[in-house]
Amino acid sequence: MDKKDLLKLLNNLDEENEIIPPKKHDRVLLIDGLNLFFRNFAMLNFVNQEGLHVGGLGGFIRSLGTLINQIQPTSIYIIFDGQGSATNRKNINSEYKSNRNIRRITNWQVFNSLEDENEAKINQIVRLIHYLKCLPVKVVSFPKVEADDIIAYLSKKLESKHNSKVFIVSSDKDFIQLITDNIIVYRPIEKDYYTKETVKEKFGIPAKNFILYKTLLGDSSDMIQGIKGLGEKGILKKFPELAEKQISLDDIFNICENKLKEHVIYARILQSISYIEKNYLIMDLANPMLDDKEKLFLDHLMEEKTPELNNNTFLKFYHEDGLGHLIKNIEYWLTNNFKNIISK
Repeated sequence: MDKKDLLKLLNNLDEENEIIPPKKHDRVLLIDGLNLFFRNFAMLNFVNQEGLHVGGLGGFIRSLGTLINQIQPTSIYIIFDGQGSATNRKNINSEYKSNRNIRRITNWQVFNSLEDENEAKINQIVRLIHYLKCLPVKVVSFPKVEADDIIAYLSKKLESKHNSKVFIVSSDKDFIQLITDNIIVYRPIEKDYYTKETVKEKFGIPAKNFILYKTLLGDSSDMIQGIKGLGEKGILKKFPELAEKQISLDDIFNICENKLKEHVIYARILQSISYIEKNYLIMDLANPMLDDKEKLFLDHLMEEKTPELNNNTFLKFYHEDGLGHLIKNIEYWLTNNFKNIISK
């Protein structure tokens, strides 16, 4: 091999091994903001030097750093429920989330009254937004819209338009129905990443059928009643089709008609078609409850430049709020965690 051929071969190797710089849509982290905040608020009894509970605030920030280290995202969205977020779904089923206003103290070790606790929640959430505006993250919320709908729209659009690897962070099982090869759900309660394989292993069904699974079983956390007599152990015995391939709600009703005489469960489902259809509509994140203006806003948001990191203001807030040793070496934490976020 002469020198000319050798140089040509080496050039070809360089081209093959060329490192492609990451793009901002490559690995996207979508965080269910209130879900993560309330989890930290309830679990972290941290009080600053002034005697104020700051567990939700500090815990959220610390959790954000942990998630970034684990997932290594190129862009981050933090999505919050808007004021009156349950309105649209309550119009379909008035019982939806009617248990969310139960008057009890979540963190009774710190607070003397429900009013004190609620005030602390509001103050910390407002302050958290101030912190997030200093970071290279995009914060999203619409009045009368749930975070679920925004997350669902963003995840599907990012996957279809940019072929993004999307990581949804929430303890809400509704997001399991969105899982694909490129959409993964991280559940902080279990510290587990849910993929298509995980869903099949844990529930025995493909992720696409999870909405049917949940519609039939109901969701006590959202006050959605399931079919009486049908439980997790029996659902696949009554509907083995759920485990075999993706099916529709109409398929469920057709199965019930064909097996009507075999078990009372099938009759109960057929007697409750209207109720089941309403609950399916409430849970269906493939069709998020967003209007055209909201969708257009999200389309533009995905293409907008990522905000810059404002270290000085963030550190000012951090020291004012007495978050102290919740995060070791906060200056390094800021620089290190956000160094891979693409700002273009």
